[in-house]
Amino acid sequence: MARKDAKRVVVTLRSTEGTGSTYTTTKNRANQRERLELRKYDPKLRRVALFREAR
Repeated sequence: MARKDAKRVVVTLRSTEGTGSTYTTTKNRANQRERLELRKYDPKLRRVALFREAR
């Protein structure tokens, strides 16, 4: 079982292009306080797009 005060949390990355594509990843809450932004492949657009952390 995971500890209640775990430092790494699971976050969902959603495409900013509006296609509805998502990725899931983990981030260290202690080191990254701001929203995570990554350029990842969007299969619906068939190109790389910006994915932003969804809350």
